[in-house]
Amino acid sequence: MAWLERLSEGLSRTRQQMEESLNLLFNISPVVDDNFWDALEETLITADFGALAAMNIVEQLREDATRRALPNSAAVVALLSEKIVDQFATGAEDVFEVKPVCVLFVGINGSGKTTTVGKLAKAGVDEGRSVLVGSADTFRAAAIEQLDIWAERAQVPVIKRERGTDPASVAFEVIEAAEQSGADLILIDTAGRLHTSDDLMRELSKVVSVTRKRAEAVKPEPIAVKVVLVLDATTGQNGLAQAREFNVRLELDGVIITKLDGTAKGGIAVAISEELALPLLRIGVGEHIDDLRPFDAEEFAAALIGA
Repeated sequence: MAWLERLSEGLSRTRQQMEESLNLLFNISPVVDDNFWDALEETLITADFGALAAMNIVEQLREDATRRALPNSAAVVALLSEKIVDQFATGAEDVFEVKPVCVLFVGINGSGKTTTVGKLAKAGVDEGRSVLVGSADTFRAAAIEQLDIWAERAQVPVIKRERGTDPASVAFEVIEAAEQSGADLILIDTAGRLHTSDDLMRELSKVVSVTRKRAEAVKPEPIAVKVVLVLDATTGQNGLAQAREFNVRLELDGVIITKLDGTAKGGIAVAISEELALPLLRIGVGEHIDDLRPFDAEEFAAALIGA
């Protein structure tokens, strides 16, 4: 199945909910009046676009409706995909194309960090990159075993230590190994952290700081260090709260959203990009290795509303 088909299928639950709401909206408010605008904003919020993005989209549509003298609600909604695209942060670099680069993957338990690292390792190898994987999740033995499986599939080396090891020391060793091997794509998995836990977030900040200091000393060329949040789409607005806190603590370089195929709240991608101005680097719509791809705003918007 081609990627666009998988994306459309993955977003089918969100799209179906939005189509039902929009069809109801056409029946209730075929004309463009205050009731229509209120109902449209509610439809977007229900799909987890977030209040800010929903208000911005509706405001932009109202301006267009007035300027173009759009005749009815259907004509307004026809522009919805275009306005959704406008909400996404643009112009940011794809951190996975930087050479050399070390990407630290952060997020809460169950967000899909380890699987994401494995998929990106395989993608990097397929692109001809020299890939190194590190397991700084030293709390969960299953995470190390899972990363081993993915590393074997991708045929890449993995740096790991026994359970309970200081994760910052593991990250340090990963960078040392990258310096020795000349790896240009280093992917480090970290333990799941509740964004509400000060102690755990401080420890994660230490991991990031130690990694950056060691990467700056790499010869002959420093390794850029990027921090990427992996977010489970099914968490909805709680995911937005997670993104806010991780961004405040770690100054994120981007977000990867997984499990979009498991939710009717796919608008969370819009909410995060709009509120935090963070680039969406990859999106996942399934468990297969090809179900994680670079984010394209126009493809996403079209799949989201069935345009």
